[in-house]
Amino acid sequence: MANSGATDRGGRIRLGMVGGGEGAFIGAVHRIAARLDDRYELVAGALSGSEEKSIRSGVALGLDPKRCYGDFKQMASREARRKDGIEAVAVVTPNHMHFPASKEFLKRGIHVICDKPLTATMAEARAFEKAVAGSEAIFCLTHNYTGYPMVRQARAMVAAGELGEIRLLQVEYPQDWLSEPLERTDNKQAGWRTDPKRSGAGALGDIGTHAYNLACFVTGDVAAEISADVHSIVEGRAVDDNAHVMLRMEKGAKGMLWCSQVAVGNENGLKLRVYGSKGGIEWMQTDPNYLWFTPFGEPKRLITRNGAGATEAGMRVSRVPAGHPEGYLEGFATIYREVADAIVARREGAAPDPAVEFPGIAEGMAGMRFIAACLASSKRNGAWVKP
Repeated sequence: MANSGATDRGGRIRLGMVGGGEGAFIGAVHRIAARLDDRYELVAGALSGSEEKSIRSGVALGLDPKRCYGDFKQMASREARRKDGIEAVAVVTPNHMHFPASKEFLKRGIHVICDKPLTATMAEARAFEKAVAGSEAIFCLTHNYTGYPMVRQARAMVAAGELGEIRLLQVEYPQDWLSEPLERTDNKQAGWRTDPKRSGAGALGDIGTHAYNLACFVTGDVAAEISADVHSIVEGRAVDDNAHVMLRMEKGAKGMLWCSQVAVGNENGLKLRVYGSKGGIEWMQTDPNYLWFTPFGEPKRLITRNGAGATEAGMRVSRVPAGHPEGYLEGFATIYREVADAIVARREGAAPDPAVEFPGIAEGMAGMRFIAACLASSKRNGAWVKP
């Protein structure tokens, strides 16, 4: 069992990291998110599978070289034995390493904050689910878009019945960065993301799960059936880079999801629209401080993050004054802050604040079932498949 160390509420949580060394993108995002609210201190890492590179990367971040490990198993074992050992670990590796790394810390009672998707295969996902269930540690999956204030507001509006019975939803996440075969160059990010052994799926896992998770989070619903047409548009690509998906939700709503990494002219165009019997809402990641709400038969209304119409659901995770942009890094940081609140409550033997929420193993499994259903449906020419 990991040592809890400081017990005062203001004590920073001692954080470790697996992956995220030289040349990595998402590791730096996690480190910024962890520090934004001053709740964590990075003290150890297995930042690379090479001990030399791990030490070099760690020293560049100000870590003690003795706590820069070349192997996550060694890190988990040694840190669990230290009186000042890590309390939580961020796992920011390629997908196929999420489970083997996470389980080493989970079995030692060290809290895990893992990048999405859950893992590369359904078999590992099921084993992952058992590992989380068998551990006393907190597990979080960083679907960071659920941390945006206006996404929280949208969820609260749906739950309060302001849209009425939800009938339709449309969600999309187009990018264009893989419109050419970057995996045939020395691009590290393209290399592992288009390798089925390391990523599992392509666009479906990388951004499709984000789109699906966002739709489920806001509506409070999940898909009962999925019909998908999945493509590898760039010639020779081993994973999908575009998918069109129809959704039949459990509560009766009908939906459509599109994810693409070959849609020229799009950077990170995540967009959600939800329509009910009383009104509709629209939110875009490219303009995240605004939520459009249209009550049926009335003019369209603009709700801003800290302006008229904003509710406690969004304002409690907002940091900066009205009119100042707040986006991707802050959304990520909200997930880290919510987990920090849960960890501190666990330190003190208290129940967590009911308002605290973050994605966990259930959302991770839902994402994996979504990927599997899409691929199975597409192989059957778009047949309806239960996730």
